[in-house]
Amino acid sequence: MIGNEENKKLLPKSLTEIENYMKERAGLGKSFDLGVRKLKILRKDVHFYYVNGLCETAFIIEILEELNESHSNGKLATGIMGYLEQNLAHQSVEKLYTMEKLVLSVLSGLIVFVMEGEGIGLSVDTRGYPGRQPQEPDTEKVVRGSRDGFVENIILNTALTRRRIRDERLRFELIHVGKRSKTDIAIGYIENVANPLLVSSIRKELEGIKVDGLPMADKTIEEFIVRQGFNPYPLVRYTERADVASVHLLEGHVLIYVDTSPSVIITPATYFHHVQHAEEYRQSPAVGTFVRWCRFLGILSSIVLLPLWYLFVVEPGMLPEHLSYIGPNEKSSIPIFVQLLLADLGIEFLRIAAIHTPTPLSTAMGLIAAILIGQIAIDVGLFVPEVILYVAVSGIGTFTTPSYELSVANKIVRFMLLIVVAIFHTPGFVIATTIYLLFLIQIKTFGTPYFWPFVPFEPKACMQILIRRAVPGSILRPKIMKADNRTRQSAK
Repeated sequence: MIGNEENKKLLPKSLTEIENYMKERAGLGKSFDLGVRKLKILRKDVHFYYVNGLCETAFIIEILEELNESHSNGKLATGIMGYLEQNLAHQSVEKLYTMEKLVLSVLSGLIVFVMEGEGIGLSVDTRGYPGRQPQEPDTEKVVRGSRDGFVENIILNTALTRRRIRDERLRFELIHVGKRSKTDIAIGYIENVANPLLVSSIRKELEGIKVDGLPMADKTIEEFIVRQGFNPYPLVRYTERADVASVHLLEGHVLIYVDTSPSVIITPATYFHHVQHAEEYRQSPAVGTFVRWCRFLGILSSIVLLPLWYLFVVEPGMLPEHLSYIGPNEKSSIPIFVQLLLADLGIEFLRIAAIHTPTPLSTAMGLIAAILIGQIAIDVGLFVPEVILYVAVSGIGTFTTPSYELSVANKIVRFMLLIVVAIFHTPGFVIATTIYLLFLIQIKTFGTPYFWPFVPFEPKACMQILIRRAVPGSILRPKIMKADNRTRQSAK
């Protein structure tokens, strides 16, 4: 915020003083997009301030035409401010009493009317933020389901959510964060469902953020409210799908909407929240369970497949006779460990390159990497074929992980396990895997155990993780959410 002294500055009655303040503090006359229109109505000076690009020009023209018509017909006998407040029913109109609120409203895309001698301003919501229309997120595609998704406009995002949940207890609390950016942040939750202590804790964390601005939007917010340090595992879940966000609201989660970001933060989020996907719930329970188990297998392979295969390479005696074929069949002058690291890093290079490569060229780049580089690397003896096979399977497992943040964290763990196995062999693999599991178990996010429902063990919740149950059978909300009302409304 601007500061306690300036927050108490009341709106002056003199338009000249208001204009001087806007020139000094907001850059009126220097910034080309900040403007003021000066009118004379009922022999009184009326100014309204606006920002080009954030306001809908059609709305402003409509208001001015209605104002001029009413002036000509003598309908403004009660005064311009009173008329605006009472008769502009198609817009959100709010009284302003401080200069800080006036500046914030104008810079947020509203237009503000002030009149000589009043000391009161009226803000009219004519916002028309530039941006794209809702469309299906690239990272959360489904075969069947809605094709709309969140965009960079917080108003559209909350509207997409409210369209799915028409409950009078759905709340979106607006908070401004950032001394200079004053970014709009909305806390979304359902009263009588979400845990009030969780809502209060998140609200307190957001209000306690002291920073100039939020150029990275939701990611900056996450780093302030969870303080995970160098822990690679995500402690909140992101989604760009409005249906996924709505499902979590009904379970008792608290969502954080950040303006300029198409992702919504879901809190709290356990490890198993990151391995779920909307596709599982767009198919029958049997198909959804099959898809889920395939995904679990892919995630498991992305973590332990390479370290386990390398362990069998360095200690072939551990393999039973009927599995003795596992391992490289060809000799190579380059150690297998180095080959694994180079091949795994090569896939990471491809992933990063694909992000920075224009879409029409990314397919060609992938073909070149897969066919030319991979095959030539085998032909010249840089890699043995088995290394390419297992690295590719492990990489595919990484891509099956629904959460991008979780997939990268698993990749880091895979590298660490490989290094430990190379140094300590079997004891290293056993001890490192145990430490890894203990590390996940001790993590908590907003007081919620990260490895729930397996630790602490909750049999019914574990079954819901392993098997996709039909919606009519899911009568209770997750126990870990500590919801005020655990019974779903559909069960009543």
